Amino acid sequence: MSRAATLPRVLPGFGLSLGYTLSYLSLIVLIPLSAVFIRASELPLDAFWHAVTAPRVLASYRLSFGMALLAAAINTVFGLLLAWALVRYRFPGKKLVDALVDLPFALPTAVAGIALTALYAGNGWLGQYLEPLGIKVAFGPLGVLVALVFIGLPFVVRTVQPVLEDMETELEEAATSLGAHRWQTFRHVILPVLQPALMTGFALAFARGVGEYGSVIFIAGNIPMVSEITPLMIISKLEQYDYAGATAIASVMLVASFLLLLAINGLQAWQARRHGRSA
Repeated sequence: MSRAATLPRVLPGFGLSLGYTLSYLSLIVLIPLSAVFIRASELPLDAFWHAVTAPRVLASYRLSFGMALLAAAINTVFGLLLAWALVRYRFPGKKLVDALVDLPFALPTAVAGIALTALYAGNGWLGQYLEPLGIKVAFGPLGVLVALVFIGLPFVVRTVQPVLEDMETELEEAATSLGAHRWQTFRHVILPVLQPALMTGFALAFARGVGEYGSVIFIAGNIPMVSEITPLMIISKLEQYDYAGATAIASVMLVASFLLLLAINGLQAWQARRHGRSA
């Protein structure tokens, strides 16, 4: 008998652990999501189609998903730069900057929205200088982007940072000694190692951005067909006691988000397999 088989298990056995896991997953995730689809199915097909394809709803889809994708892409680039600076360099106030990265996690979303609005409004500290230049941030689509960048940045930084800390600098030194330029070293040595973490951070930032509500509604202005996000449309339906319409829109968001995340994870897995074969 192997030594591993004779050691006492600290956690419960597989059957009990799996039962707890499935029960917890069902109560927290599966049952609520199933309820959304069941409630949405109460609508006739034509009524469902009308609810999810109304002009204001379509405009909210474009704004929510478009800005979430753009914000996640911006956070991927600048999150990598910030994580790189925190890991590879020493500078005054480094610990303070590192702590401030987690501020969107700790700050209530409504407070973040009010603070961003105060900064970027026409009479705000930054908005009073931007609006004369024709850059209107608050109460428009650009304000939505700013809010989503703010709340999504920590996901990329905290995903990439541990990978950078574990990366051996000898690989970069070897590439440099072989005559590789900085861009070549980054592209062929650093980026392949960071790519899975970057894709994960991108997916997390996108998923957070799609469903974000509190920090967006204050700075967006909620102008119909211009700066209304899809979560606001769902809240509006609920306030009108149109529960079936709200769940119909929510089901479309769930399916679209799931497909996009599935595509991102599939791309990440394909790249990992490709990198493994090339190695």
